[in-house]
Amino acid sequence: MRMTPARRLAVSAAAATAVVAFAVPASAHVTVQPGDAQQGGYTAVAFRVPDESDTASTVKLEVNLPMDHPMASVRILPLPGWTATLEKSKLDKPLKSHGQDITEAVSKITWTADDSAKIAPGQFQEFKVSLGALPTDTDKLTFKALQTYDNGDIVRWIDEAKDGQPEPAHPAPVLTLTKAAAAAGDHHGGAPSAAATPSAAAGSSQDAQGDKQTAAKSSDTTARTLGVAGIVVGALGAGLGVAGLRRRSNGSAS
Repeated sequence: MRMTPARRLAVSAAAATAVVAFAVPASAHVTVQPGDAQQGGYTAVAFRVPDESDTASTVKLEVNLPMDHPMASVRILPLPGWTATLEKSKLDKPLKSHGQDITEAVSKITWTADDSAKIAPGQFQEFKVSLGALPTDTDKLTFKALQTYDNGDIVRWIDEAKDGQPEPAHPAPVLTLTKAAAAAGDHHGGAPSAAATPSAAAGSSQDAQGDKQTAAKSSDTTARTLGVAGIVVGALGAGLGVAGLRRRSNGSAS
């Protein structure tokens, strides 16, 4: 059967489309969840690892920590079926942590699965880590990772994304760092409360003292008024008593 030019062109286009579709990488990547944390604090993250193979299972994950921004505290959450090892590296400049000098920090974490814990095709796994204190002089941390399959294939998630360019085929997991929230009233033009200022405290003390003096004066005035009233009443009583005695004396004389 002779193939017409039009049919020949259609077959070629279909073949090219199939090749392109096969070459497009899967959209799922090794990522950090959640993708952001606060500078200077401590956080717990999970490295989410999907298995992108149709036939092979993931048996190992290696995560490299950024040594240009080392962290003094790195701890892992045990994961059944996986053995984790932490490697440390010497620091050029010691870290300060709780008043102590830290001369080495974790630079790499490796998780290795036993036969019952492999990540099978169509599945994913999360590897949880506690990190801190997070740096305050950068807005992101990049964790380059290697994913190993049981058929020997290794996918290197180490490419760094660049602004204005398409996402690389195998981007490295990135943790975005945000600035710590300012305390209420700080850097927002808000005035501190009157009770918190020395002048307000002094004013309150003076007001309290003035109230005490006013109350004392009022009490003294009341006492004086009652005293005068008592004297007047006493005088009237004495006058009435004298008048009564005089009447009795006059009656007896007559």
